[in-house]
Amino acid sequence: DLDGLDLLKMVRSVADLPVLVLTAREDETTILAAFDGGADDYVVKPVSGPQLSARISALLRRGKADTDDVLTVGGLEIRLGPREAEVDGRLLELTAKEFDVLAHLAARPGQVVSKEDLHAAVWKAPAGTEGRTVDVHLSTIRKKLGEKPDDERRYLHTVIGAGVRLVDPGA
Repeated sequence: DLDGLDLLKMVRSVADLPVLVLTAREDETTILAAFDGGADDYVVKPVSGPQLSARISALLRRGKADTDDVLTVGGLEIRLGPREAEVDGRLLELTAKEFDVLAHLAARPGQVVSKEDLHAAVWKAPAGTEGRTVDVHLSTIRKKLGEKPDDERRYLHTVIGAGVRLVDPGA
């Protein structure tokens, strides 16, 4: 038997979806625990249909605004809503995980992201389970970006012992 907070944590560990908690529990400890667990809204029953509908619509509007975002690093453009990426006007054919890796790095341009953190964020897996998964995906992304190992002007830079960073190659 799964309680609501456990379910909320499970959902948050695998997806970034808007979550509204609808419950009969109105004690402050439970409400705060729900928000700490990732709830976007908390509604105590009974609630009118129109109010519940308005709250759900507001959550979906906020979620849609996030998916309209475009991340740009130099000539690389990542459109989060349609999950498309292009470099210098050329559409990249990326797998879902490759897109997620690139989007995660593009959201932190110039910052070194450890391979462990990248693995945890994209694969939602515990630290220490990454093996060569991240390296293989980075290698494939580099090829799709048209990068060569000896190329000075590239987007992905490995920082030995620290991780990887995405930079504007023209900067």
